[in-house]
Amino acid sequence: MQERTSLEDSLSGIGKVEQELEDDIGMIELGEAEGDDGVVAEAEAALKNLKKEVARRELEALLSGEADRFDSYLEVHAGAGGTESQDWAQMLLRMYTRWAETHGFKVEYLEESEGEEAGIKSATIQVSGHNAYGWLKTEAGVHRLVRISPFDSNARRHTSFSSVQVFPVIDDSIKIDIKESDVRVDTMRSGGAGGQHVNKTESAVRLTHIPTGVAVVCQAGRSQHKNRAQAWDMLRARLYEIELKKREEKAAADQAAKTDIGWGHQIRSYVLQPYQMVKDLRTGVQTSDTSGVLNGELDDFMAATLAQRAFGTTGADIEDVD
Repeated sequence: MQERTSLEDSLSGIGKVEQELEDDIGMIELGEAEGDDGVVAEAEAALKNLKKEVARRELEALLSGEADRFDSYLEVHAGAGGTESQDWAQMLLRMYTRWAETHGFKVEYLEESEGEEAGIKSATIQVSGHNAYGWLKTEAGVHRLVRISPFDSNARRHTSFSSVQVFPVIDDSIKIDIKESDVRVDTMRSGGAGGQHVNKTESAVRLTHIPTGVAVVCQAGRSQHKNRAQAWDMLRARLYEIELKKREEKAAADQAAKTDIGWGHQIRSYVLQPYQMVKDLRTGVQTSDTSGVLNGELDDFMAATLAQRAFGTTGADIEDVD
């Protein structure tokens, strides 16, 4: 059914583009024949928007990876820096949530660890929708924020780091065998809001895959049984994503996302002070609309990274912003 939906979306999209192109050209011809410059201008503007839609669908056609069509797990982790980084992690989580909602994707919170004063230490969400993983995989890496700290009474500039990890929600067509003896199971009380039941029972579950050190946590459900099942699905997805990356790196010599949450490893910088700039250090794409980006306008960054991977261009010698 997923494959059928994907094919129907692609075919209907092509038909829609063809029809809109024919309509816009007809409107231009009609406007020129009647000397109506307003109609011509309106149709030309529609053609420009149509060109963007065609470019987006062209990139979607490149999302042919083994897991690109799947839903996606997205994890955000605060780096060193205490409250500053934890607040930045929450800003990133909101940014991706807004992006997903704008594109009609469903967002489900699976785990969230609150910061001591503000923000979050970590959080995991599941983003469900067509090609969710294909788009979001471009966001994995370290993100750097420069701003006047709202937590600094001296109003000094601070630099904060948080990391984003993305892995696919695998379906039953992919079998991942994990020995139960290789997994340590821990239960704990769920944190955050949720009422007396959540706070009094050990419903949250953490699974740790001992050979790789991969750990996942789920506390979304009220029952330990449901959280355990969800955690196993997440663990299988994480191990699958690791294997997928190994194969992709071997085939395309693609550099793996760096895991150190600190200077020199960032994929994108967000500067809010003394000027406004968001710059991707892999592709060179940048914008001064920092508010728009933090509200989920990420398509240009994602599209550029997808094109870079597809056509083999590199982001070498791209300077970071101060």
